[in-house]
Amino acid sequence: MSGAPSTWRFDAIGTVWDVVTDQPLSPPARDRVRSRIDAFDRTWSRFRPDSTVTRIGRGGGVVDLPPDAQPMLDALAAVSEATGGAVNPLVGASLDALGYDPQYSLEDRGPVAAPADWRAVLAWDDARLALAVPATIDVGALGKGRLVDLVLDMVRDEAAGDVIVDAGGDLAVRGRPQRIGLEHPFDPRRAIGVWEVTDAALCASAVNRRSWLSATGSSLHHVLDARTGLPVRTIAATWALAPDAMTADAVATALFFDSGPRLAHAWDVAWVRMTTDGRVEWSPGCDADLFVRTDNVER
Repeated sequence: MSGAPSTWRFDAIGTVWDVVTDQPLSPPARDRVRSRIDAFDRTWSRFRPDSTVTRIGRGGGVVDLPPDAQPMLDALAAVSEATGGAVNPLVGASLDALGYDPQYSLEDRGPVAAPADWRAVLAWDDARLALAVPATIDVGALGKGRLVDLVLDMVRDEAAGDVIVDAGGDLAVRGRPQRIGLEHPFDPRRAIGVWEVTDAALCASAVNRRSWLSATGSSLHHVLDARTGLPVRTIAATWALAPDAMTADAVATALFFDSGPRLAHAWDVAWVRMTTDGRVEWSPGCDADLFVRTDNVER
């Protein structure tokens, strides 16, 4: 940042946000950002009883197409197809069944696969969003990235100069390059590398975030294979660098599955991921500075 930057830190959608600008945002500008985040949450949060997805999910039905639905659902459809259904926007009931529910019960009631035919259940066009049967829409695969993009656009309209919007590790940078540490998924005090981000977005996902133990002592987390309703066990953490945060977030999710690198290549997204046995993989041309042994890498 040029000069001494100003950091606005606040909590929203269950995570800590840092908005860094050359000059402090005015109180009215901050209110507008908070209002935009709340409007997004009121539409898409499956944790809120008053949200659009909760209301339509109770019995199915049709609502006016919410803002941001078209780009997010179109991208989710592409990721679902690329991963053979492992990513699914109706995975909400699967997360609920394992205890990651609106009550945060953390009570494992056994795996529930998401509807394989979700395109026959969930439909959208230029005007409407429709659910044919009761179901729980979950846009967690890329929703936070989309919101980071929306907040970034608002902040850039309000503040000149360099801008960083960081929502719990999903971040977008405009202006001066920023060196971002890649947190080790098994030890948050360490990093597996550093990635310089310039006018781009870097999104991460890891199994150590939103994790809990079942009553039987098995380790559970929020990254599920929708085809089985079970947590992913082979990948520990992913990072993706793209021009916008929604794309980076979507690819970071896809990278938990074997076909993720193919989607990243098709979308021209650079990536790094770490397996649960400690190996580090990265995409051709990735310029992250990784702190890895040469006998523990795969390119």
